[in-house]
Amino acid sequence: MELAFGFLGWIIFGGIAGWLASKVMKTDEQMGVWANIGAGVAGGLIGGAILGFVLGAESAGFFWSFVTAFVGACLVIGIIKAVKGRK
Repeated sequence: MELAFGFLGWIIFGGIAGWLASKVMKTDEQMGVWANIGAGVAGGLIGGAILGFVLGAESAGFFWSFVTAFVGACLVIGIIKAVKGRK
């Protein structure tokens, strides 16, 4: 049950972090709100998995969980931006 809450938490953190990351990276208008939230969720889940694997921590606390989701979202949005820029 705790794993399900952790997974759900990363999705929620990721969605919020994706929206915030889109504002910081100025992609809000280009990608659309749902793509930004999706990128944030992906970044949050990937960041959460890496944080758990590297630190072996199931819960890093609210602040560090959000920072991890935000950084992951920025990376995913940056990758999407780079790939779209090549076309």
